[in-house]
Amino acid sequence: MKKTQAGRFALAFVAVSVAWPMALQAEETSGSALLIRVTEGHRQDRGSEALASEPVARLANEPSVSLSRMGGRGLEPVVRGQGQERVDVLLDGIRVEGACPNRMDPPTSRLSAALAPGLEVRTSNRTLRWGAIAGGQVIATTPDPDFGESLTTGHLTAGGADNGNGRLVNGSAAIGNDRGWFRVAGGHDEADDYEDGDGNEVRSAYRNTEGRMDAAWKADNGLFLKGLVSRQEERDVKYAGSGMDAPKTDTDIARLELGAPVADGDWKLLAWSADVDHIMDNFSLRPATMNMLTVSETRTRGVRLTLDQNPGTQTNWAIGTDIETNNWDAERLGGPGLDTLTSVLWPDVDRDRFGVFAEAFQRLTPAMQVGAGVRYDRVAMDADAADKTFGSGMMAMSAAGIYRALYDTANTKATDDNVSGFITGDWRFSSRQSLEVNASRSVRSPGVTERYIASWSMMPAMRWVGNPALDTEKHHKLEVALPGQGSGWRWRPAVWMDQVDDYVLRTRNGDQVSIYRNIDARLLGVEAELGWSNGTWRSNSALAAVRGENRDDDQALPQIPPLQFVQTVGWQYRGHQLTLEWVVARRQDRVDLASGLDAATSPGHGVLNLSGSHAMTDYLTLSWAMDNLLDKTWARHVSRANTDPFSPEAVRVNEPGRTLRAALTARW
Repeated sequence: MKKTQAGRFALAFVAVSVAWPMALQAEETSGSALLIRVTEGHRQDRGSEALASEPVARLANEPSVSLSRMGGRGLEPVVRGQGQERVDVLLDGIRVEGACPNRMDPPTSRLSAALAPGLEVRTSNRTLRWGAIAGGQVIATTPDPDFGESLTTGHLTAGGADNGNGRLVNGSAAIGNDRGWFRVAGGHDEADDYEDGDGNEVRSAYRNTEGRMDAAWKADNGLFLKGLVSRQEERDVKYAGSGMDAPKTDTDIARLELGAPVADGDWKLLAWSADVDHIMDNFSLRPATMNMLTVSETRTRGVRLTLDQNPGTQTNWAIGTDIETNNWDAERLGGPGLDTLTSVLWPDVDRDRFGVFAEAFQRLTPAMQVGAGVRYDRVAMDADAADKTFGSGMMAMSAAGIYRALYDTANTKATDDNVSGFITGDWRFSSRQSLEVNASRSVRSPGVTERYIASWSMMPAMRWVGNPALDTEKHHKLEVALPGQGSGWRWRPAVWMDQVDDYVLRTRNGDQVSIYRNIDARLLGVEAELGWSNGTWRSNSALAAVRGENRDDDQALPQIPPLQFVQTVGWQYRGHQLTLEWVVARRQDRVDLASGLDAATSPGHGVLNLSGSHAMTDYLTLSWAMDNLLDKTWARHVSRANTDPFSPEAVRVNEPGRTLRAALTARW
């Protein structure tokens, strides 16, 4: 009965989303022919620095995004049913890779809490300058300082949370003007283990400290220069969804960008480096009978050159090229003195990528625009330490030996020639309504873990081995949407399909070893959004549903979130804002238990959140939020299976119970 009701609700919502704008068209007048420019994907406005200890948490109210939880930090976005290597994260245009084979530190954990970035989730290819989109892209953009009439600007925030005894303080200070400025920013936040709705402790404590300096300068002729250096230190991070914790993770990032006007546009050159050092073990923060320690690191270097041109009001085009090199290395140690090499998890893997793209957009009429782009990437990968032995005596082995035993391949080199492209069209067929169509092909090379992870154990169920012989994924996407707005309303119903050739599936073989293989897969989805505002009151309804199919085995894909719905109602008046949010998810019973990724089926849930912001003076703001207002015990379907001894009956890592967060922010 519940399934039937949920299905009827989804159909009714989509029908209303489509029919409502049609009804509004009856009010059209010939004087409202302003063309709407609709950006691809979904946009999340910059949130408050006050309450976001991990900025990616702000995406929790986007139905097409589900956040996978393993502990108190390291939330990982799943976009339209695809996550991990299929979701690229760009931090001000640069790509930062994680250094943990178990993804304790996904790229989104590098986002600055001191300078909360604007977040945009892209689900369709509308540009290829950052690479082709397989599952999604999370674009994080740090705002420049706004000086107004002053020579200085900045902020200072202090806050906390009752559940888990969270504390945070962060701030920034900048001096300069629109022609040149210098800024410093930093912050610290920490928390103890929180409790779920049943009062059970969840391993989630952490400490996080960050500091950064950035500057910019612009000449009279338009030449500009921007630079950034930052360091982040995470300490004593606990994970309920892992057999290990992370006592130490350090991230160092450097970024340099310059550009200038040329012809009818401009050129930009961006160079960056990102180094991440990570340690995880099973004894520093929990009792253990057999000590294990993993030391891992990743090194990223990249450069990107782009040329954008607008030769007329009807045409714009861009070309560009980028080069990126990565190195991953991870080794696990054991034994009484941690002096025995037990696994070479990432056997000194190198990945070199060279890419080139071209794209153009043409406005055919005032109401119609078309665009197309193509990108070529050459990706070369190899595991330089695949022959390094670990273990001892008769148990000595190597990553290369494991690859041969499981996949019958001795070749660890892989070279991929990836060709991606898109065509898109926007047609404004009335003053309030548009039709948006996007078709694309995106080719993704398997990630370092998918191809080369070599985690070995005496117990087959604890083994996890990558496949160097994996083929590249080919995503063929089609999306149709009907965005529009008018008379205080806005709407966007959409349907999409992603046909994937050689989808990389993590699963288990007959011995229960976690392995990878290529399959053919299909993902289908529907999304709808309906919003209204009169300046004082606002309402927004959003729904997303996705179905993932393993076409080779005629069964469900693992880690597919259920139908999700988010309803928000807000009020604002003279600097005061209140928002009530209802987050609903249907139960998910289409799972792949054989893969080991889905812990089980998951029940549905409904969670109420209440938040507010109040301008106390011209310079001081109080922000607060009451999360999980009714103190329910719940977990997202895509979260990790709970291995926490404090909560042994939890199927997944539960979200926090009722939590009051509050912070004061001073700005000048």
